Amino acid sequence: MQFVSVPYRIFSIVNLLFIGLLSLLCIAPLVHILAVSFSGAAPASANLVSFWPIDFNVEAYAQTLGNDNFSRALWNGVVRTVIGTVVSMFLMVIAAYALSKEESDFRGRTFYMWYFVFTMLLNAGLVPTYIIIQKLGLINSIWALILPHAINIFNMILLMNFFRVGVPKALEEAAHIDGAGYFRTVFSIYLPISLPAIATISLFTMVWHWNSWFDGLIYMTEMKKYPLSTFLQTVIVQQDMNQLNLDPADLEILSNRTVKASQIFIGALPILLVYPFLQRYFVKGIVMGSVKE
Repeated sequence: MQFVSVPYRIFSIVNLLFIGLLSLLCIAPLVHILAVSFSGAAPASANLVSFWPIDFNVEAYAQTLGNDNFSRALWNGVVRTVIGTVVSMFLMVIAAYALSKEESDFRGRTFYMWYFVFTMLLNAGLVPTYIIIQKLGLINSIWALILPHAINIFNMILLMNFFRVGVPKALEEAAHIDGAGYFRTVFSIYLPISLPAIATISLFTMVWHWNSWFDGLIYMTEMKKYPLSTFLQTVIVQQDMNQLNLDPADLEILSNRTVKASQIFIGALPILLVYPFLQRYFVKGIVMGSVKE
C-alpha cells in the first residue's frame, strides 16, 4: 500500500471541500430559478422562494410552452444552433487540416496562418459588419446569425494543433497510398482520432450560438424570427411583457416572475443535457490542442 502523508491528506480534503463549495455556488442560481418557476404567484412576487418551491404548480411551464412566441423562438434557437454548429465545424475542420501541414506540403501555409491570426486580432467592428450583412441581403435571415461567425479563429487553432500533435503522419501517408483523397482522409482518419478535440470545439460553438442574443437583436427586424436568447433578452432585460401573452385569468396562480423563471430554465436545459455527453472529452481536447502551434 502506498504511503500517503498527512499534509497531502489535509490538502486533498481542503481541495475537495473547496471544489464542492464552488460547485454548489454554481448550481445554486439554477436551483433557485427552478424553484421559482414551480412556485405560486404570491410567494414568487414576494421574493419568499429560495431553493424549494412554495405553492407548487406547473402552470408557468404550461403557459410558457403554450406561448406561440416562446415556442417559435425556441425552434429558431435550435435551428440556429444546429446549422451554425454544423457549418462552423465543417469549415474549421477543413481549414485546420490544411493549416496543420508543413510549409513543404502546403505552399503558402505561413501566409494563410498569419492571415487568419490577423483577422482574429483586428476585428472590423459592428458597423462595417452590419453594412456587409445588409449589402448581401441577409437582414432578417438566419444566415445573418451564422455566416459572420462561421469560423472562430481561436477554436480553429486549437483544432489545428490537435491535428498536428494527435494524428500520426504515417496514418495519412498510408491512407494516400491506399488511394484515399484529402476529404476521405479527413473524415475517415482525422475525425475519429480527433474526437476529444471535435467534441470540445463543438461544445464551445453550440454554447456560443445558443447564448448569443445581440446579433439577433440587430439583424432580425421581425420578432417572429428572434432566436430564444434574443427573445429572452427582450422579455427579461427590456421588460417587454407583451411577449408573455399572459391570460388575466391565470394571474391568480401565475406572475411574470414565475413565467420568466420557467423560460430561463427551459432556455438553459438543452446545453445542460448536451454537456454531460461531451464533458469527458473536454479536458483532453483542450490540453492536447494547446501543446504546439
